[in-house]
Amino acid sequence: MNSRVAVLGAGMVGVATALELQRLGAQVTLIDRRDPGQETSYGNAGVIARSSLMPFNHPDLWKSLPTLLRNNTASLRYNTAFMLRNLGWGLSYLRHATHSAFEETTTALDALIRLSTAEHQRLLAEVGESRRLRDNGWLFLYRSQAAFDGGQLGRATMDHFGVRTQVLDTPALHALEPVLRPSVFTKALWIQDTYSVDSPGQVTAAYARAFAARGGIVSTRQLHTLQRNGEGWDVLDDSGQASYFDQVVVALGPWSKQFMGRLGIRVPMAFERGYHMHYAADSASPARLQRPVYDTGGAYVLSPMEQGLRLSTGVELNDCEAAPHPVQLELAEAAARQALPLGARLEAAPWMGSRPTLPDCRPIIGAMPGRRNLWLAFGHQHVGFSTGTGTAKLLGALMSGQPAPIDAHAFRAERFL
Repeated sequence: MNSRVAVLGAGMVGVATALELQRLGAQVTLIDRRDPGQETSYGNAGVIARSSLMPFNHPDLWKSLPTLLRNNTASLRYNTAFMLRNLGWGLSYLRHATHSAFEETTTALDALIRLSTAEHQRLLAEVGESRRLRDNGWLFLYRSQAAFDGGQLGRATMDHFGVRTQVLDTPALHALEPVLRPSVFTKALWIQDTYSVDSPGQVTAAYARAFAARGGIVSTRQLHTLQRNGEGWDVLDDSGQASYFDQVVVALGPWSKQFMGRLGIRVPMAFERGYHMHYAADSASPARLQRPVYDTGGAYVLSPMEQGLRLSTGVELNDCEAAPHPVQLELAEAAARQALPLGARLEAAPWMGSRPTLPDCRPIIGAMPGRRNLWLAFGHQHVGFSTGTGTAKLLGALMSGQPAPIDAHAFRAERFL
């Protein structure tokens, strides 16, 4: 690829894409309003899990929909005005909660996650950050037998794709994670085909440093729009400055919708906002959490991080830039304190981020129809950090005309654009 390429967005997807295009020979400039890894890619649970092949709009969604629509659960809250403005997205999301769409999505995401896991392992070794990677899996925790039985579709799907799991009763769970109170959880599922990191933001930043050390340009400025210039594009920032590139990749995560809108392109994207807070470990407890855990009843993920124990919440459907409303964090914290000894909060205010979600819970990876030399990589919902490296590998092959490492059809932009 002997061309000048701008990658817009310095989250995991954008940084990994910049690294891959650089490896293929392109002259790459990575552009974002903040330093790499400081937005959505900073705040996730740091899990690289094959179990993430399960979309949220799976066929069993219909059973829980009446409860979710009450708008009072820890797993889902929504802004009514936002949902009315995005009714088309919501109806399309529900239309994809079918067995046929589920089969296509799980097959596509499984391939992308497997590719991404291998790429993360390679890149972490290359940049000298393998110490951040844990390979001891993660746990789905169930507070009742009925809750465990309700997860049968997920277990069957993981079995179908060969994901290694082990069902644990209360004594086995306590032996694996002594810090968890045995009276809280009846069953657990240990998903062994899972890696996790102790700081997703630092991993993203390390990849960006490697990109810069190899001659890539990292430019921090506020992007505005694109203008066609011959066969290529001018990238304009808010000051009016224009920079020419032969090709452009839009990897702006939740901000891709607004950016593409300035080009007259409507992206059917909603925002699954989430919050996190770091906590100290209880000094009186000799045990420490060894791996991320997902409390299915408490609707939170708790991950051991460099900064402390990171508690990540469920979904809030709202405008990307709306004011924080961290009621789910309060509920999640109360549930987590039932589950294990949790120390004090380590920050004054919770972090908030937005997960960019398309109606079929798959990202767009590929060319923008009708706009030559414009490429898209966004809409990764909950798996942007874990699948960013595979996205980069796939997009690099498409842009350079090489054979694709996995089937790209399920991720084509023509689904919606």
